[in-house]
This record gives sequence, C-alpha cells and structure tokens, in this order.
Amino acid sequence: MATIEECRSALEKLSDNMTDAEGDVREAAALDRSVSCHIKDLDVTFVGRLTDGRIEVRDTVQGPPPEKARIRLAMTGDDLVALVGGELNFATAWGSGRVRLEASLLDLFRLRRLL
Repeated sequence: MATIEECRSALEKLSDNMTDAEGDVREAAALDRSVSCHIKDLDVTFVGRLTDGRIEVRDTVQGPPPEKARIRLAMTGDDLVALVGGELNFATAWGSGRVRLEASLLDLFRLRRLL
C-alpha cells in the first residue's frame, strides 16, 4: 500500500509532467480550479488548486474532502502511483471504477486531453 508521502510525491510528479507538456495537453492543464484527490485506502485527501498548469497541494486532511472542489479525484494510493508512473491507463481505470473523476462537463472535455 502506497504511503501518504508516496502519494504526495506522485502528485508532484504529475504536476511536473503537466508543466512540461506542450500543445493540447498544456492548454488543458491551463485551468484555474480547486482540486481534491481523496486516497481511499489511506482515508486522506490532498486539497489544492490547479493553476498555471500545475497542481499546488495546499493541505492534506483526514477523511473525505471538507469542501467540494471543482475537480475531484478519488482512488487508492497504489492506483495514483501507478497512474503517474504510466503503469495504469487512466481511461481503463476510470471506466472500471478504480478511479473516480468528477468535474463539470466542460472541464471534463478539457481534461480528457490530459488523459
């Protein structure tokens, strides 16, 4: 089972990948939205903001997110690490229910380019 530190590191790596992206991916990452990522098996939530093409984790809280972010993710820590490491395909994980992504329809259309 992935640790909180491994999950935070995976989110930082994802943020770095988004910053280094080009074209459509960079454009999709240019949103300015509140973000939460609930790690179900650890029962912690990383709360932050997607801004300037980066995910800024501002807090880690116990349990589910205290407020409803505009972009919400939920998965296990191992799945987060595998997704960022390229070992797990996002579309497959999302389709099977291993990863949950909730956002407005417009944001989902923009975010699909990241995936």
